[in-house]
Formats: sequence, C-alpha cells, structure tokens
Amino acid sequence: MTIGKQIAWDDNVLPFQLDLADIRGRVARLDTVLDRILEQHDYPAPVEALVAEMALLTALIGQTIELRWKLSLQVRGDGPVRLIATDYYGPTDAGEPARIRAYASFDRDRLDGRTPFELLGKGYFAILIDQGAGMQPYQGITPLAGPSLAACAETYFAQSEQLPTRFSIAFGQSTAPGTPETWRGGGVMLQHMPKASPFVANEGGSGEGGLLRPNDMLDGDDEENWNRANLLLDTMDVLELIGPSVQSTDLLVRLFHEEQPRVYDSQPVTFGCTCSADRVRQSLSIYSAKDIGHMTTDEGIVTADCQFCGAHYEFDPATLGFEATKDPENGEDDA
Repeated sequence: MTIGKQIAWDDNVLPFQLDLADIRGRVARLDTVLDRILEQHDYPAPVEALVAEMALLTALIGQTIELRWKLSLQVRGDGPVRLIATDYYGPTDAGEPARIRAYASFDRDRLDGRTPFELLGKGYFAILIDQGAGMQPYQGITPLAGPSLAACAETYFAQSEQLPTRFSIAFGQSTAPGTPETWRGGGVMLQHMPKASPFVANEGGSGEGGLLRPNDMLDGDDEENWNRANLLLDTMDVLELIGPSVQSTDLLVRLFHEEQPRVYDSQPVTFGCTCSADRVRQSLSIYSAKDIGHMTTDEGIVTADCQFCGAHYEFDPATLGFEATKDPENGEDDA
C-alpha cells in the first residue's frame, strides 16, 4: 500500500450499487475529520464512542443531500448523555468537500458502567434536512430502540421512509509507525432500492415495540437478495472496515463481487463549523438589556463558546440584545 492510496480513501464517502441485488449503499472512511471532532473536547470513552458512531452515520446518510443543503442528526435522551448533535453541510459547489461537525452534552457525574447506548436512556432519534431559505425544513423522528445508534437509524428509515436499511460501523484509535495516535472510523450502509412495500397493508412490525424491521418490508426475491447481501456484509472484519490498508473499492469487490458492484463519484468530507461572531450576536438579539446584564462577567464582557469547534467569543454587552439594534430616534430596528 502506498501513502497516496491511503490518503485517497480517507475522509471520503463512496456511493455504490449492487446491480444484481437491487441494493444501493455507501462506504465511509473518516480519519482527520473524526480526529478534529473528538479533539475539541475531553469526552469520556463512552461519550467518544457515541459521537464517533453518530459522525459516521452522518457521513453515510448526508452524502445523498443536494448542494448547499444541511442535514442534522440529533439524539436526545433522559440518561447521563442528554444530547448528541451532528451537522452535515452539503458542498457549496460540485467537487468541493462536504463539512461535518458534532458534539455531545452529558452529565459526567452520572456516567456509570452501562454500555454507551444505554447511557442515553429513553428518548428519540431525529433527522432534519434544511433545504435553504424559503423552503420548509423536513424532520423525521423515531424512538430510541435497539442496541446502538446505527439500529436507531435503521429503524428511522424503516418507519419514516419504508426503506430496508443496514449500517455496519466501527471506529477506534490507531498508530502507524512513526505517526501519532489518531482516530479512524469506517462504515458501510446498505439500502434496498425504493419500491412498494408488502408491509403497507399490515399493522405493527416485528421490531422492539412493534417498530418496522427490514424483513417486514420485503418478500420473495427481494428478501432473498437482502438477506444474502447482509450475510456477505457480516463477513467483513473491523480492520477491513476502518482501513487504511483496504481501499473502499477493494472492500466492495471482496464482499460483493457476485452482486456486480457499481461505484460512483466519491464525496470528500472535512471538519467544518459555521459559527462566527455575527451569528452569536444574532442569537443574542432576542434578549433584553437586563438579560444581557445577567450574562455579563465581572470583567464587563459577555462570552460565548461554540460547542462544536471550541471557538471562544467575547463581546461588549452594550452591543448585544435587541435594544442594541434599535434606532435611538424612533425606537425601531435599523434593519
């Protein structure tokens, strides 16, 4: 393996199709992106695991959105880990990288020996798509169910889209000779091509709490093809999935050569945050001068930190709040 080949498949999402099985999918590899996301915070190991899994799901799902659109995944629970939020910003122009960011909110004192997913407690998994100004955002929600965030995403596609979907995800820290320890992650997404579901006329699924599962929506040859593709995916080991020694195209050939895999143009991804001083000012414009006063430090400034990238902002309180935006002569907004 050459360094050039390794770099070519890092921080990249490769879409593909299995022509004989009527299944589409994507392979994602995150290297620097995952490092940048996790290095911003001193997350405990279980929280790191949840954020890494969520970032990989975001890369796999986000690859389908249009230019300049934004996809967000959110998990909210009543357990020690209260929130995990990720954003995927579609490329601004064709050929440009997409941007990913992520963070978690948690109660460190309540973390215990439960599995990372169990630390979320009861709650929901949500997907939101923002198509830009003037367009109605899309939101889909499913309850937290199953042993992992990947299982929640599978349930979401079954319930909201009636699309049989499977995710296989792995991540960890690796050290190559002569290089520092870094995070690496990989994932594969399989999804049956859309068609009328045999489940539509029935009630209740075979999953937890009556939720739909992939085989509730398939029968005949479709079910056989889906089961075969999943069995082939199960033969993949962690090192193949995470890389970098096995290229994404080689992995697809190794797993699915009899299904005639077809690959499409890959999508590079990078870490990216949209925070700015102007955005912080805008978010504070809803507060009164009294509210701003409560936010002011003993040093006479208002501070704000971005949860996604760690950027720190400081402001003169006299320039913040809706009072600061009013025209002093007529009491109306300058805008």
